[in-house]
Amino acid sequence: MTETKRSGSDLPEGSPVAVTTERRTPAPPPATFIGMPKFPKAAKKSVADAQLRRNLRHATTAIREKREHVVAEVPNWEDLRLAGQAIKDRTLRHLDHYLVQLEESLTRAGATVHWANDADEANRIVIQLTRAAGADEVVKVKSMATQELELNEALEEAGIAAWETDLAELIVQLGHDRPSHILVPAIHRNRSEVREIFLEEMGRYGAPAPDDLTDDPARLAEAARLHLREKFLRAKVAVSGANFAVAESGTLVVVESEGNGRMCLTLPETLISVVGIEKVVPTFADLEVFLQLLPRSSTAERMNPYTSTWTGVRPGDGPQDVHVVLVDNGRTKVLADEVGRQALRCIRCSACLNICPVYERAGGHAYGSVYPGPIGAILTPMLRGLDSPIDRSLPYASSLCGACYEVCPVRINIPEVLVHLRNKVVETEKRPTGWGIAMKVGGWMMGNGGRLGLALKGSELAGRILPGDHLGVVPLPGPPGAWTNARDLPVPPTQTFRDWWKAERGNHSNDKGEQR
Repeated sequence: MTETKRSGSDLPEGSPVAVTTERRTPAPPPATFIGMPKFPKAAKKSVADAQLRRNLRHATTAIREKREHVVAEVPNWEDLRLAGQAIKDRTLRHLDHYLVQLEESLTRAGATVHWANDADEANRIVIQLTRAAGADEVVKVKSMATQELELNEALEEAGIAAWETDLAELIVQLGHDRPSHILVPAIHRNRSEVREIFLEEMGRYGAPAPDDLTDDPARLAEAARLHLREKFLRAKVAVSGANFAVAESGTLVVVESEGNGRMCLTLPETLISVVGIEKVVPTFADLEVFLQLLPRSSTAERMNPYTSTWTGVRPGDGPQDVHVVLVDNGRTKVLADEVGRQALRCIRCSACLNICPVYERAGGHAYGSVYPGPIGAILTPMLRGLDSPIDRSLPYASSLCGACYEVCPVRINIPEVLVHLRNKVVETEKRPTGWGIAMKVGGWMMGNGGRLGLALKGSELAGRILPGDHLGVVPLPGPPGAWTNARDLPVPPTQTFRDWWKAERGNHSNDKGEQR
């Protein structure tokens, strides 16, 4: 794309910022998520990064502790969780009805509804609408759906600049990076790293960072505000997602903490909202439940600082050309899975990431998806399928400790779905694996009492031969050593249970002289 210049004279009169800016958005990283290696290999690289582990441990620990405090303030928290689960389940059972109702309500309110079956269709609609508005740039509210669709890359290819306005998303974009967390996309960066990114990159795409910029959070936020202000004031088109879409009224809802969303949702002439079909809720009253569950579970706040709701077009107030793109992109496939469909309850709070011991050590990039952590380990392979190595590895990216289920505000039983997906991976395995062969041999052996007896005798012999260490465990040689390096394999007993039973009870009598 040819880079063009826009001078401060092009900005609205009275604009507080007037600098020369490049209209080209920062280039994305060279590799897409799909091209990443499977989880074990990616995680091994992440775990070796000591700075990354420190950043993640500090951030997730702080969020966990704050969440625990604000959740404890609510005496009926478990009732709220049950209500959130019930609302989502009822909606998913009748999703076809509520989507039609949502379309009718949106149309009645003056919005235009578009349906997109997949990412290509959704991106094509957004590009066409942006060009129809005569714009070559958009400002964006933080949106997981648009990241899932890789909308920014599609817009860039079409010659349209996409400016992320959420602070963390801005850090990721300017750093030519990829998000690693649902709520805090730049959680893998510390303040010093953010300062360096701002100093090096901001001036290339708009108002530069001050030369005396420090790593004080307030100074970093101020630099971001100044950098983004000109983009807000001149933008003709904004792109958003939605946390919720109310079927009965056609109301879309965005919750955020910085005010950038409010700027995007009110200033531009055209607003395009890209919304996954699972975001619908039946009634406005249902929001009461989720607006209590979401802030406490995500940012550990009692209420989000900004809760924006808009219903179609209001003459003379806000965008006058409102479009809603309802996206499937694999969601109906997930809905058809009786066990896995509960993943569509997800309200993108990220509580499961913040509690997960695997995520805390491996980070988000290892998951190869915009949805990292426990929810990503189930949602990503269900949306994309089990065809790629990384998607087949994700159901195993968990210790099944169950902490994610305990904190999930809508009670998604992530361990249950992980086991369900692991079974699917095994069932679709096209060639024999060491694990599969071992399970078949084990099943054959345990399927017959005689064969099991012989195996136990072999175990007894192994207990006499194998040398155990001072803790009584056996370190296996060769490839099996990778398993025992992280787990304890006790030395097999030198007497089988059957032999012990015969010796202790087989021919003895009880006190009454009866044969045992």
